[in-house]
Amino acid sequence: MSDAMENQLRDTVRQLGSTLGTTIKDQLGEAWLERIETIRKAGRKSNQGEQEATEQLQSLFSELENEQLLTVARAFTQFLNLANIVEQEHNSNAQIDDPMEALLARLEDMGFSQSSFADTVAKLDIDLVLTAHPTEVYRRTFIHKYSELTQCVKRMRSDELSAVQRKSLELRIADLITQAWHSEEVRAVRPTPVDEAQWGFAVIENSLWEAVPDFIRELDGKLQAQFGQSLPLDASPVHFSSWMGGDRDGNPNVTAKVTQKVLLLARKRAARLFADDIERLVVELSMTDCDDYVRSIVGEDALEPYRALLRPVWDQLILTRDGIASHLEGFPVDQEDWIQSDEEILAPLMACYNSLYACGMSNVADSLLLDTIRRAHCFGVHLLRLDVRQDSERHANVFGELTRHLGIGDYNQWTEADKQAFLLHELNSKRPLFPTNWQPSAEVKEVIDTCKVIAQNNREAFGIYIISMASLPSDVMAVQLLLQEMNVGWAMPVAPLFETLDDLNNAPKVMSDLLAIDWYRGYIKGQQYVMIGYSDSAKDAGALAAGWAQYESQEALVAIAQENDIKLTLFHGRGGTIGRGGLPAHSAILSQPPGSLDGGFRVTEQGETIRYKFGMPALAKRSLNLYASAILEAFILPPPEPKPEWRQAITDMAADARDNYRKVVRHDADFVPYFRVATPEQELGKLPLGSRPAKRKPTGGIESLRAIPWIFAWAQTRMVLPSWLGVMPAVQNALDKGNEPLLQDMLASWPFFRSRLSMLDMVFYKADTRVGKAYDDKLVPAELQHFGDKLRSELTDSIALLLKLLGQQEVMESDPKGKQSMSIRADYLQPLHYLQMELLQRIRALDDTQEDRTLEKAMMVTITGIAVGMRNTG
Repeated sequence: MSDAMENQLRDTVRQLGSTLGTTIKDQLGEAWLERIETIRKAGRKSNQGEQEATEQLQSLFSELENEQLLTVARAFTQFLNLANIVEQEHNSNAQIDDPMEALLARLEDMGFSQSSFADTVAKLDIDLVLTAHPTEVYRRTFIHKYSELTQCVKRMRSDELSAVQRKSLELRIADLITQAWHSEEVRAVRPTPVDEAQWGFAVIENSLWEAVPDFIRELDGKLQAQFGQSLPLDASPVHFSSWMGGDRDGNPNVTAKVTQKVLLLARKRAARLFADDIERLVVELSMTDCDDYVRSIVGEDALEPYRALLRPVWDQLILTRDGIASHLEGFPVDQEDWIQSDEEILAPLMACYNSLYACGMSNVADSLLLDTIRRAHCFGVHLLRLDVRQDSERHANVFGELTRHLGIGDYNQWTEADKQAFLLHELNSKRPLFPTNWQPSAEVKEVIDTCKVIAQNNREAFGIYIISMASLPSDVMAVQLLLQEMNVGWAMPVAPLFETLDDLNNAPKVMSDLLAIDWYRGYIKGQQYVMIGYSDSAKDAGALAAGWAQYESQEALVAIAQENDIKLTLFHGRGGTIGRGGLPAHSAILSQPPGSLDGGFRVTEQGETIRYKFGMPALAKRSLNLYASAILEAFILPPPEPKPEWRQAITDMAADARDNYRKVVRHDADFVPYFRVATPEQELGKLPLGSRPAKRKPTGGIESLRAIPWIFAWAQTRMVLPSWLGVMPAVQNALDKGNEPLLQDMLASWPFFRSRLSMLDMVFYKADTRVGKAYDDKLVPAELQHFGDKLRSELTDSIALLLKLLGQQEVMESDPKGKQSMSIRADYLQPLHYLQMELLQRIRALDDTQEDRTLEKAMMVTITGIAVGMRNTG
């Protein structure tokens, strides 16, 4: 980034911050503005390492009353929000190298053939799965205000604004900032799964609806310019699925009724969006010439054939939209009038398209009409495809309860061989298994009702059925039998999710055993989905051991699929941080094993990363372009298979890193007591973020804590421990064995290893041992402080070793843009950390009978603010 661009970015942040300051002064007076400014300046100096400024912050916060602490928390959280808005808008318009153009230029230099590239593009299949975890820290009302602010900031950059127009924009910015200041940042109650799904729909409507056809149009244009070839009309290189309203793993709030409601709301939103598109086409397609096919449909008397063809579709879409609304309000409606399939929209659109081409109006066909055709192929009448996820134990309990009712034993006590024999026998049976007079328990009934919902809806409405904590072939077959018994009339893809270290290592055997069953091979019809879990494996064994287990598992699964002539789609359950498998898209894709993308690319996009990548059309188009170029590059220029010596070295380092990690997290008796007091882990459970509880089992201890709050808690204290613990000591051990030349070879030539270290580079820039030490000094009893000292010592040594390996003087040296991004927010983050420490001390000083809602609210605001500043919740 040029100095001029950086200065413009910082100036805009300061301007919005000044407007927020004026808003605070108008409500609370000049003295409050001066106090905020004093804190801001002290925060900047503290961040730069001035101990006197740090002590000033600590002293000032200790003297403020609870209500005053809340005001400070709100001010600095909103400063960070404004900084993010400015940066996001800047990034959406920044001139950066186009990765697709760079790839095409490389291919041209290589003399890559047109036909080969056409075949490669045809394989492009990007399935982005929107999820609600880690939970979005913004309320929806703030997302709206900040979207409006983003548009104002964008317009303010224009050199063509008159003085009057500029003044009007400044007033609008002040209006929106004032609205935000006088609104509640923290939800009073947790969002429901329906709320989360509606948020996902809004991302499609406000960003992706425009971005997807724009992305495909640009991709098509580049292919035509470079290779003289166009994408086919039915090309759908990207499409979207969702877990919001379908992911019931450990979330009792996602019920069969909720899933059905979310499906209907998605259809309603799709009907409205397509109705708007087609209404616009009806206005524009006033031409009178048409081909014989369109004429045969609309009749000889239709003077405006395209309008005549499309108006009935618009009418049906309106009936669908309004009918679903009435149905959800409890009124009886005739669902036969609703749009049921994508083809009902596509057929008339394609008829118009072909006719316009035949009549010499190709430029009309290739404009708004083509965009709507692209949307129909991408989104369809269901808007996105809903995945269903459930824990394997819940499925087994259905059959355990059933077999006990039938008097044939307890399925849960049977051997794996007996389970498979029972399931296979019933899958081949023509008679129903479930007795009509059986009254299952509420938990079992809920699983059955979910399968009934699947049976009652169209195939196009669903993605895949995911089984979490899958470890045996019977876990997969049990779901297939449930679907069959509930009369699901199509072979819904069922994907085991291998997420712990043991499950990842065992995945190849599970899939080999499944593919050895003739019935199973017939069911999947040559297509198998497998989900690779990143969150729980990293929590289980640390980042490096989990990463290598994921790599080896994928490698083995690809080989098994090739041996069995099966198309394998690997579904990556990545998070936004390295502790949850997060890597920049390009690095993540190119660091995967060769062949792992042949069956398509499916990945979760969650919470705040959805907004950062897809929250604005320009950002969304850029993100899609980045994914597409990286996947095409992986097809054409695949990463190398690891050399035997690389494989041995990473295997040894992964084992060492796992042992180092578990020695601390599992086996040190001081770890859990330290974690509980040094981080706001316990307070996180009170924050009404997402619809899912923080723990899978309410009565469980730290072992049942979800990966998201696990990482979220460490990010709050700037220790980001799950991302690095145990890794660099394992690397040091390899160096001590004389392997430095080997590691440098791996770093230079192997994307997998290089991406691990480059991600640590970013993590270490977010880490701050001074802040972590301050949390300990304030909150950790003397007998446990040695533990924090030990962790910070490893972190410091790890940073030094990484810099040595990378040949850098400081972290993030190779990514100045990323470094600058964090530095913009760092000065505002610093006060929030010290404020949070003060709040934690006051909250923990209360006895069990006391409650201070002001303190708790202020705590929630600081948690939100730090998450916003760190740009990740976990």
